[in-house]
Amino acid sequence: MALPLTLSRHLRTVPGVDLLIGAAIIALGTLEAFTVATEYGAAETPELWWIGQALVTGVLVWFRRKAPVAVFILMILIQYAWHRQGYEHCQVWQLFSLLLVFHTVGAELPLRPGLAWAVTGVLVFDSGAVDHRWLPAEEVIFLTVVFGSAYLTGLAVNAYATRARRLAEHAVRLERDRERRAAEAVAEERTRIARELHDVVAHSVSMMVMQAGVLRRRGGGDADALLGIERSGREAVEELRVMLGALRMPLDEAIPQPGLDLLAITVDSLASSGLRITLSVTGEPVRLAPGLDLSAYRIAQEALTNAVKHAAESEISVRVAYLDDSVEVEVLDTGGTGAGAAPELSTGNGLIGMRERATLFGGTFEAGPRAEGGFRVRARLPLSLEVLV
Repeated sequence: MALPLTLSRHLRTVPGVDLLIGAAIIALGTLEAFTVATEYGAAETPELWWIGQALVTGVLVWFRRKAPVAVFILMILIQYAWHRQGYEHCQVWQLFSLLLVFHTVGAELPLRPGLAWAVTGVLVFDSGAVDHRWLPAEEVIFLTVVFGSAYLTGLAVNAYATRARRLAEHAVRLERDRERRAAEAVAEERTRIARELHDVVAHSVSMMVMQAGVLRRRGGGDADALLGIERSGREAVEELRVMLGALRMPLDEAIPQPGLDLLAITVDSLASSGLRITLSVTGEPVRLAPGLDLSAYRIAQEALTNAVKHAAESEISVRVAYLDDSVEVEVLDTGGTGAGAAPELSTGNGLIGMRERATLFGGTFEAGPRAEGGFRVRARLPLSLEVLV
């Protein structure tokens, strides 16, 4: 009972081509046993021993991939028993079965053990041990070439399968590297978004604090100052809404981003609060790439935020110059006490972030005190260079 169940379970895993080959061997051997067995030396027709051998050979073909060495040895023993019964030559289906197991040894076993078994099998046949007679030279050469060729075809299949497996493993490694790079890209994008949120909060909230300070020093409810606070608050909320929306969107989807065209609105909002801020634009404005436009605006925004924090009582000038091959942003102040500043709001990353933005686009960045007093920030971003990666 156990043997039929084992055979049944195995047959469900046997490749369809092996099932067909095994069934063809069984059918051909059985057909010969009922038709031409006596012409090949059989005592009677049908020859039951012949049928049994065909059946065993077909079953061994089904198991050849799972146990190549055992099937190889049993096939040689079957041929030994065949010739022991007095048959001088093996049938076509028997020769084909032998070639198939030699091929399987090459295809399924590693090189060294497979070669050892193949050479052993060839020597056993060439020595005449299977045929029970000395073989002539031409028959020895024939068997060596035929069985050797069958082994070599299996070896070629083995080499191809090994190469395909290595390519598959390489593809898996590439996929893992791609996933790792994607994860790193996500982390970088999160860092970028965090920087954007810092810029939005640091600028807009600081502006509101400074405007509130102006209102406090004036000692009254100045309508323009209050309007400036309201505008800055609305801008902060809107930009935060956009940035938080970006966190929920696929990274490859574009979202609206601010640019230098909003700088005039920002300056007007601050000027309406009573701060002495002017904006000048030189050159012919050109349409900038989204990333470049955003970085130029963020640099100007952060520099303006720092100027208002630390030199609120001084004059602040913002200059945007469109040159032939670059755009230049400059923010300078004449110096001041910054009595209304709130330095505790600063994270200390403003200059670092501005320099990173300029470097990302292959630009230059300068920041430092002026000889005549005050502070200057200047960034030049090329229009034609690719983003550095």
